[in-house]
Amino acid sequence: MAKTVTTLADGRELIYFDAGAAAPPHTAVDRRPLDRSAPASEVRLDPATGAWVTIAAHRQARTYHPPADECPLCPSRDGRLSEIPEADYQVAVFENRFPSLAGSPLAFPGGEAAEADPLHTARPGDGRCEVVCFTADHDVSFADLDEDRVRLVLDAWTDRTAELSALPGVEQVYCFENRGVEIGVTLAHPHGQIYALPFTAPRTARMVEQAGRHREATGRNLFEDLLAAERADGERVVTAGEHWTAFVPFAARWPYEVHLYPNRRVADLTGLTEDERAEFPGVYLDLLRRFDGLFATPQAPGRTPYISAWHQAPARDGDELALHLELFTIRRAADKLKYLAGVESGMDAFVNDIAPETAARRLRETAPRTAAS
Repeated sequence: MAKTVTTLADGRELIYFDAGAAAPPHTAVDRRPLDRSAPASEVRLDPATGAWVTIAAHRQARTYHPPADECPLCPSRDGRLSEIPEADYQVAVFENRFPSLAGSPLAFPGGEAAEADPLHTARPGDGRCEVVCFTADHDVSFADLDEDRVRLVLDAWTDRTAELSALPGVEQVYCFENRGVEIGVTLAHPHGQIYALPFTAPRTARMVEQAGRHREATGRNLFEDLLAAERADGERVVTAGEHWTAFVPFAARWPYEVHLYPNRRVADLTGLTEDERAEFPGVYLDLLRRFDGLFATPQAPGRTPYISAWHQAPARDGDELALHLELFTIRRAADKLKYLAGVESGMDAFVNDIAPETAARRLRETAPRTAAS
């Protein structure tokens, strides 16, 4: 993999990733008349739950459903200038122009350090938010990429995890993709995001707590036991390779939800071996194309809306967590979406309309959608 680092007109960092040892020349300059980027946000602690909430009022002005010929993630071509100055690229990563978190992270351990008012604890929302463009082609999706491109994306995720986790005050690095207007995506170009969080995400904190309880009760790692149990049972396994296993969790929250684990426990993407990296693209593309084969709608035939989320160990208390990817859709039928009900939105107590065993069986039986040409 070759990596080229440059800057945009307002000082934000832009990084090109190219397959192979040598990168093509990336010399195009961002000619847009942009003011220096200086977004500001705040994180506030919910004293009732212990969870940090980000306040980012400046994001109200972010780009919202632009027409395809004004997409800010397409290359700069034919006189139209975008976030990517080059006329073509393979994978590009840049600092978000409208980030939820921005600035140089401050070293503060969550919950420590005395506050003048413990019921109104607030800190600068320092961190970093990056956009990952998977391809220059506006009209495809991740599932349409070939295995070589997926490997390049994996290498980019790994590079960013290593660099962002080394920043002072970063507690967790979160790589994810949202796809589909039903999910709330406002830019149609195939892309994902990376958040360098100045706190441990609430869901991760609960996982770490559960893993600690499991270790205390059994002397073993929760995630190793969980994966071994699913592989031994097999009923909820969707696909399995030499190095990766994908299964529907026993207590799945979403109609179709798959967790993808490396068979060897590692803390984050930087811990994967070459063999594990080599097998990942084929397994992941198979999962995405199975999701796309589940439903066909007039709005998006063969393209199921989903969230794909990498769970990586936090910097603090992360020894027990296992790297894994959670892939789920809010679509429960071809013409029905899963809306969060009052008990789910209000109490975080999920009700699933589809049995996990049924979802796993249907995913196993679904023919993966053929990638677009």
